[in-house]
Amino acid sequence: MPLWSKLPIEPPARKRERRPSGFRTARRRLPALTAAAASLVLTLSGCAQVDTTSPADVRAHATTTSQARFGTVDCREAKCIALTFDAGPSENSARLLDILKEKHVPATFFLLGKRHIEKYPELVKRMAAEGHEVASHTWDHKILTRISDRQIREELTRTDDAIERLTGHRPTLMRPPQGRTDADVHRICRELGLSEVLWSVTAKDYMTTDSALIEKRVLDQASRDGIILLHDLYKGTVPAVPGIIDALKARGYVFVTVPQLLAPGKAEPGKVYRP
Repeated sequence: MPLWSKLPIEPPARKRERRPSGFRTARRRLPALTAAAASLVLTLSGCAQVDTTSPADVRAHATTTSQARFGTVDCREAKCIALTFDAGPSENSARLLDILKEKHVPATFFLLGKRHIEKYPELVKRMAAEGHEVASHTWDHKILTRISDRQIREELTRTDDAIERLTGHRPTLMRPPQGRTDADVHRICRELGLSEVLWSVTAKDYMTTDSALIEKRVLDQASRDGIILLHDLYKGTVPAVPGIIDALKARGYVFVTVPQLLAPGKAEPGKVYRP
């Protein structure tokens, strides 16, 4: 079952104001896609057509230096990959943190506010204390392209405020629910100092409890500079993590946070990052 089916999400709302002039006319002129083609586009991109920047491009055009918070990995030389988890903390997060600590692997956590940060504040503190990157996945998992500008700001600022109160650090990264974003979301993220992070590897762990299948899906898609999307709230995911880590380490991968993946470059607010 998809994540968004288990979370309270508003039904499709009215189109927001300030759509570009001629939007509807231009849309009518586009050739119709078949259902299969549309599905393929969504699977590959995770969102509507949007300009993204790759980690390699960020590193290649870096004009500043930055220090990695977790180790001293240089992804210009190392074969790096980022492990990310959405929609926590959950009842499974403590076990996940134990695994990551045991295997000396940093991760990036895109957290939900309602019923997650609210329910497990100590786990948020632990994530930050143990060197992981703590970021936003919005407050209530609303689809940002379907709500008003005011609601987008509330979804983001409320989550950032809660994380900052618990960790002392305000998030600089966010992941839009379902990867759905547009020009209005970019603009508001830029105003709030947030960069958007998508992914290149998904196990679709919301559709299965089979840990072996989750592991296989990740390993089949993994590549250098990859960003792996998992959800630790699902039953089959955390048991798959040790095998994923061990297999990728055996292939020569080094695990890093998303900021490390970009270093010595740095994510810019309002931009979207995806391998």
